[in-house]
Amino acid sequence: MPTIGWFEILIVVAIAIIVLGPKDFPVMLKKVGSMIGTAKKYFNNIQNEVSNIDIEDKPVEKKEEKKDES
Repeated sequence: MPTIGWFEILIVVAIAIIVLGPKDFPVMLKKVGSMIGTAKKYFNNIQNEVSNIDIEDKPVEKKEEKKDES
């Protein structure tokens, strides 16, 4: 997978400033940052739910084993 370096990022930023204009560029950065933040929260929430499913399954098995021993 190719990596993106600072030079490539600089080129993309320069093209974005030319296309969007210097006045609209900060607004677009804010929107993109908000979308990235929302996506990170969404994926973090999914990861936590999957982790909780694994944690919830283990105690249930232990409770069943204790009932069988009695």
